[in-house]
Amino acid sequence: MKKDRNGAQSPFVMAGPCAVESEEQLFQTAQVVKEAGGQYLRGGAFKPRTSPHSFQGLREKGLEMLGQAHRFFGLQVVTEVMDPRDVELVARYAQVLQIGSRNMQNFSLLKEVGRSGYPVLLKRGLAATAQEWLDAAEYIRVEGNERIMLCERGIRTFSDFTRNTLDLSVVPYLKQRCPYPVVVDPSHATGDRTLVIPMARAAVAAGCDGLMLEIHPDPAHALCDGDQSLNLEEFRDFMIEMGEDEERRQYRVS
Repeated sequence: MKKDRNGAQSPFVMAGPCAVESEEQLFQTAQVVKEAGGQYLRGGAFKPRTSPHSFQGLREKGLEMLGQAHRFFGLQVVTEVMDPRDVELVARYAQVLQIGSRNMQNFSLLKEVGRSGYPVLLKRGLAATAQEWLDAAEYIRVEGNERIMLCERGIRTFSDFTRNTLDLSVVPYLKQRCPYPVVVDPSHATGDRTLVIPMARAAVAAGCDGLMLEIHPDPAHALCDGDQSLNLEEFRDFMIEMGEDEERRQYRVS
């Protein structure tokens, strides 16, 4: 979490497409993330999908594009690693290794990213309790790596009007019980772009340290999760709003 000159805090922002599709798509998005004040570029090169017939990502080609975007724009790259055998490969191009919800209890993978020493973004499992999530983080920590961020991305409940149920109560709960930054992903939680910004605001109010947002130049034609992706203008507007909120906090402090 970054601080302004008066000590007010605002969350860091990770933003980018669900999946890397092309250099043009990625660079157009990265430029907007950079200009809007985001700190991290997210993008999937390996995509674990429910259906084996869905787009699975560009794999190493996608990683290469992410690496190019990092060098050109100076953004830290966050991307998912799915297999212990791929940790070294992904670490060549990324600055933060993401463990997706489906792999939260892939203990071999957790141990490997722990040994890597790289920062790890650990997403909550689809139906994991807070303690199970913290236990998964402990697998990383005991390997000597305490550079861990926890990402709440919604859990499965009986509710069916959103993709998942965003558990914002876990944000202050975790901040009372562990030293790790807590990130909230309202995109995967809601599955609906019209709900992303309201829930991002709520996450900030709950005290999150960071936000992870899916954005795309043309969500209607995205190869992955277009329904939950903000377009670039919507993202710009939200970042402006975040900046205005920060200015209001500065005014109150001063």
